[in-house]
Order: sequence, then structure tokens, then C-alpha cells
Amino acid sequence: MTDTQRKLGLLVCLVTIVLAVLDMQIVSAATVPIVRDLDPQHGLDKIPWLVSAFSLASAAMLPLYGRLCDALGAKRVFLGALGAFLAGSALCGAAPSIGWLIASRAVQGIGAGGLMSVTMVVIAQLKGPGEKKNKGAGTGGIVAGGGMAIGPWLGGFLADHASWRWAFYINLPLGVAALATAVVVLKIPRATGSRAIDFPGAALAAAFSTTLLLVTEWGGRRYAWDSPQVLTLSLVCAAALALFLRRQATAAEPILPPALFRVPELRLGFAIQGLMGVAMTGAMYYVLVYIQVARGISSTSAGLFLVPMAVGITAAGLVVGRLTERGWSERTFVISGTVVTLAAFLLLATTGAHTSLWQLRAALLLVGLGFGQLLGQLIQLVQEAAPARHLGVATTAIRFFQTLGTALGAAVFGTLLNRLYDGPGGIGSLAALKGAAHAEGVAAYVSAMDTVFVCGAGMMLLCLLLAVGLPKSRPAEAEPAREAVPV
Repeated sequence: MTDTQRKLGLLVCLVTIVLAVLDMQIVSAATVPIVRDLDPQHGLDKIPWLVSAFSLASAAMLPLYGRLCDALGAKRVFLGALGAFLAGSALCGAAPSIGWLIASRAVQGIGAGGLMSVTMVVIAQLKGPGEKKNKGAGTGGIVAGGGMAIGPWLGGFLADHASWRWAFYINLPLGVAALATAVVVLKIPRATGSRAIDFPGAALAAAFSTTLLLVTEWGGRRYAWDSPQVLTLSLVCAAALALFLRRQATAAEPILPPALFRVPELRLGFAIQGLMGVAMTGAMYYVLVYIQVARGISSTSAGLFLVPMAVGITAAGLVVGRLTERGWSERTFVISGTVVTLAAFLLLATTGAHTSLWQLRAALLLVGLGFGQLLGQLIQLVQEAAPARHLGVATTAIRFFQTLGTALGAAVFGTLLNRLYDGPGGIGSLAALKGAAHAEGVAAYVSAMDTVFVCGAGMMLLCLLLAVGLPKSRPAEAEPAREAVPV
């Protein structure tokens, strides 16, 4: 590839990451117009599935995508994932009913799972001749984090100023242009080794991740934690995990090779990414709830409070990217990123019922500065440490562990918040309270929320301990890369 082709290839990858991440967040802010348009009487009960169908399909496909990249080559898998995403987007935009929209969101999620992971494999293979560091290796993670931060605001903006269908139709011109450009400019290696794919292992991984996400989504919300529905799902989840681990130990070409966990950078990187997913849930979701419930700010305006976080992620990523090109190690920024994020959570834990909104913005900027170092450098660290023939699996695995961490964070923090809240009524009815009851409820909510942020700080402290354990330098690559031919 020429230098221009590599730049165009990187731009295509970044555009598709943004599209996938935005669509993961964007629907939550457009639920009211969707229900009003498609099913005013019964649609509200089905709304949670609009988010769940996308997340479940995306998470279930992640382990399989990694192995497909290693077996077939990243370009083919990337084009297939982008095609599925565009088909799902078109179906969503044309949906005549809630049921159609939910099914289409699942199709969209299947493609999005690849766009949020396979693109990072493609980016890793865009390194030019003579480059010691891939200039784009950490950029994708930064863009994904920024997209997560501005997604709720964009969804609210489109819902207020245009039809909700444009939240999906807007993907089509950008996605088709990206698809056509990728077909022409991407000339990256196609693996010529074993094409065996462990489909039973992929099915077990999908069953485990799907049931885990359902347990964390339903437990304590739709059903009690000790309800037959949640207990049954938990048993199925545990059984799927046990069978998956057994399959990975015996399969010839496992979906998630156990040997990867013998590499310190991979083992610790996966753990840090998972814990960061737990903490990131608290930073984004509960701040937005506080702004809307405790301070009475509209959902669209509340989304703007995540802009400082997006700015912090982008700024930190750009600066750190330049420094790593000059020889600074990824380990350095993983450690500093956890320290900054830990400080940000401790600052958020001081939030009161009348805390200055500028202090809140400053805390979110600090969160972004920390996450901006982690999101890019963890991916780059894992890719550089991964054996060449497992590049796809290692790259998608780090996204998989973040997805699982996010789900667990939502469940654990949500349960903790509800148990700690001792105000009038429940948290869900807080916005409807008036006068002294509202003030009492807000005080109780803020107290419980501060404890959640202290727990988030605990997650980041654990991340710091793991980051300190990362090796300071790597031995020379012992496993040669497989022969490859460009496609």
C-alpha cells in the first residue's frame, strides 16, 4: 500500500468505528419519538430490547470475529461486518413496527461487533515500512471512547430536530462510501495457514456472553435476583462458561486460546480492560442520571456534559500517540492513565446535591484524560505482545472483556445504588417528588451515588496494581509470523 492508501484505510476504519459506537448509544435518547411513531400504546415495554438486541448480538459475535480474521484475513471479515451493519441500518430506518426494529437492531449489532473489533486488526496491519510503531494503533480506541461520550447527545439532537429514522439512515451514505473505499485501497495480508474454525466454541462463547448480559440487564430490574428467570439464566450462563473453558482446552484451533493468557501483557491487559469497562459504566451513566434527576436538566442538555469527557479522551490520545512514536512505552501511559482516572473518581465521589456543574465538568474532563491514555495504549500493548497468528483473536478479545466488564458494572453498580438509597419512594420515582420529599430523595441519591464512585475508584486502584505488574520490556518475538499474501 502507498502512504495515501494507508491514510485512506485508516480513515475508513475510524469512520466505521464511530458509526458502530454511536449506534450503540444513540437509540437511548430517541426512545420517546420511536414509541410515539410505531406503537404508542405498548411500545414502551419493548424499548429496552432496542438496546439489548444490539448489545447481545454484538457481544455474541466478538470471539468468532477474531478467529475469522486469523483464518480468512481481516479485510474479508471487515467488509462482511460493514455490509451487515449497513443492511441492519437500512432495515432499522424502514421499520414499520417495534418488532421489526428490534430484529433489525440485532442484524445491525452483528455487523457492529466486527466494526468495533475487526477494524482494530485492520489498523494494526496498516503500519508502513520502517515504522516501529503503528501510528493508528491507539487511535481507534480513542475514537471509540469519544463516540461513546457524544452518542447520547447526538441521539437527543436527532430526536429533537429530525426524524428518529435519520439516526439509522445517516449511516448509509457514510458506510457505503467507506465500503467502496475499503474495497479499492485495502491491501493487507491474507493468512495462508489453518482455516479451521471452532464453531462449537464460538457458540458456547455466544451463549455465555448472551446469558450474562441478560442476567445483568434483568436482575434487580425486570426480575428479582432470586426469581426463577434470573436463577435459570445464571445456571445456563455458568454451564456455558464451564463448557466453553473445557472446549478451549481441547479444541485444535480454539476461539480464545488458553496460551494467550501465558503472555503477561495479554493476561494483564485483558483484566485491566475488563475492570475499566466496569468503571466506565459508572462514570457515564450515573453522572447523566444525577444531572437529570438531581439537577433537573433535560436529557439533550445532559448529554452535553459528556463533551468534556470526549475532549479529554481525544486530547490525551493525541498527545500520548505522539509520545509513544518517540519511544515512550505503553506501560508508562497505562499506569499514568489509571492514576488520573482514579483521581477523577475520587473527585466525583465528593459530588453533592448542589455541587458546581463546572466542578462536575472538570471531573469528567479528568475522566477523559485518564481513559484517553488507557483506551489507545491497552490495544497497542496487546497487539504488539500477541503472537502474529493470533493477532485477530487477541484484538477482539480485549473488546470482548470490556463488553463483559461494562455489563457487570451496570448490574453491580445498579444493585448497589438501589440498596444504598434510603430516601422516599424508589430512585425511579425521584423525579416526580416535590418539595421537601424531593430534597430528601436527592440527598439520599447523591449519598448512594458517591459510594458507587468510591467503588469505581476501587476498580481503578486494582487496575493500577495490575498495570504496575506489566513487564517493562518484551523479549524478541519468538514465534515467526505466518506467510501471508496481500488481498
